[in-house]
Amino acid sequence: MEPEEYGLMNRVEGYHWWYLGMETITRTFLNQYIQSDPKLQILDAGCGTGHAMSKYLGDYGKVSGIDISRIALEFCSLRQIQNLANASVEALPFASGSFDLVTSFDVLYEQDVSNDSLVIKEFSRVLIHGGHLLLRVPAYDWLRGKHDRTVHTARRYTTRQVTSLLQDNGFLLERVSYANMFLFPPALIKRTMENIMPAKDGRSDLNLEMGRANGLLKAILSSEAPLVVRYGLPFGLSVFAIARKI
Repeated sequence: MEPEEYGLMNRVEGYHWWYLGMETITRTFLNQYIQSDPKLQILDAGCGTGHAMSKYLGDYGKVSGIDISRIALEFCSLRQIQNLANASVEALPFASGSFDLVTSFDVLYEQDVSNDSLVIKEFSRVLIHGGHLLLRVPAYDWLRGKHDRTVHTARRYTTRQVTSLLQDNGFLLERVSYANMFLFPPALIKRTMENIMPAKDGRSDLNLEMGRANGLLKAILSSEAPLVVRYGLPFGLSVFAIARKI
């Protein structure tokens, strides 16, 4: 990811419709599958600037975070977040069986991850038997656009690919689903136009100021939460999966 993206993320995470909508979906998953407990040990693997750790993961247990970027961890420190480590998701600096829950939000797709199967094995290693992994990744490799170039996307996923990745590495899948389906058509048009007429600047989608539409977009994305968690959606811009270590 371009270094300036971390500052942008830190600035917009608290109000941008995408982050708030994804938080609603994530909370719905956690409420469905995880029992909140102060003793619950949670690892946010690839914690970025710490929004999830400081905003809502702490409601479910004691959270630790790792990130490969020192810039990201500096922003975490500004949020007064503790229990941080500068490390790669491919080599987690924790003993086996250290955590009850591992979360990883939009990390597996990055160029810094050379082997996504190795990462899933590491997540399994640090989880207790029966522990959960909550994963979110961007969908469809053919949906790449300007944003992917800015954040250094190496791969995007289908639900089938995520299912195989988890099942092949010691997990029992409990739910896999696309998300951000309702806004898929305009996003598809936008990405198509970007590829036909590439923009000269390298700005990511987070630079787009939505103004009054921000609240509406948040409501649309948030409304998918019960559908994603209980039934699954047939397509979308992201893939969610929750799985249990067996």
